[in-house]
Amino acid sequence: MSSLRALFLVLFSQLWLSQAYLPKETITACCVGAAVGVASCLKVISTGDECLVERLGKYNRSLGPGIHFISKPFETVSFKDTLKEQILDVPPQECFTADNAQLTADAIVYLRIVNMKDACYEVFNVKNAVLNLCLTHVREEIGHLTLEESFSSRGELNKALLESLNHVSKGWGIEITRVEIQSLEPSYDIKRALESQISADRKKRAAILQSEGEKTKLINEAEGRAQAMLADAEATKQSIILASHAEAERQRLEADGIRLAIETLANAIAADGQPRNKAIKESLQFLGLVRYLETQGKFASSDSTKVLMFPSQDNLPLNVHSIMQ
Repeated sequence: MSSLRALFLVLFSQLWLSQAYLPKETITACCVGAAVGVASCLKVISTGDECLVERLGKYNRSLGPGIHFISKPFETVSFKDTLKEQILDVPPQECFTADNAQLTADAIVYLRIVNMKDACYEVFNVKNAVLNLCLTHVREEIGHLTLEESFSSRGELNKALLESLNHVSKGWGIEITRVEIQSLEPSYDIKRALESQISADRKKRAAILQSEGEKTKLINEAEGRAQAMLADAEATKQSIILASHAEAERQRLEADGIRLAIETLANAIAADGQPRNKAIKESLQFLGLVRYLETQGKFASSDSTKVLMFPSQDNLPLNVHSIMQ
């Protein structure tokens, strides 16, 4: 700004000194020309932008946001760009994976100029250089992966591209902030093969799930039958045990009843003065006769009975000795 003020002072002082010798029209024309020349030397830089100024073809200084004076024709603006983050669209290109599968890949690169001087003087057309660098690195990184890995490792691919691009572009005053692979499209033949493989995998999984379901069903049915058989066996066992206990209890009660009856009869007979042994024998004979008659009564009540056996001395079990044995 000091040089701008000095130039204005020199111009106006010269016009003031020469107004006594020049016509008024000439002085007016000189003032208009001087104003136009000064205006052409002014340069306004917007916020977020930066300019490089060369003096006699050599880098002189950088201009930030604001109004600046350039001494034309000795100084010129050699480069102007923004310091904001920019988006670079990488066009689709054909790539080959490690297993020789053909893919069409495109990407988006987010970049920022961190050193305007390096971006201007270290490489020609910095954005075109970054674009071509990204194209080659996309082909290189995809070539390290198989077809399946290229679809499942999208994040690792973006990270590898970011590191490799920044390794080169930092010398150009460029910072790559992010790289995003937009799409990976296989060729038509590979796409058909992938669709066939996916369909086969789905059918395989469906068959496996169906067989697993049938297997589980059969196992559950077998376990159910086994548990039912175990439950039936346990129930049968408990019923047999209970029946045997009941039968034993019945026989015990019946034996107690017989013993009590024998004792009662023997005591009644012995009360008449009979010996104890004889009284017991007569009691057994009496009970045997009663049981015999009860059995004959059951035979008589049966529909299929045709012959009845009546007691006699030959068929009535009066041998106490044989009964006791």
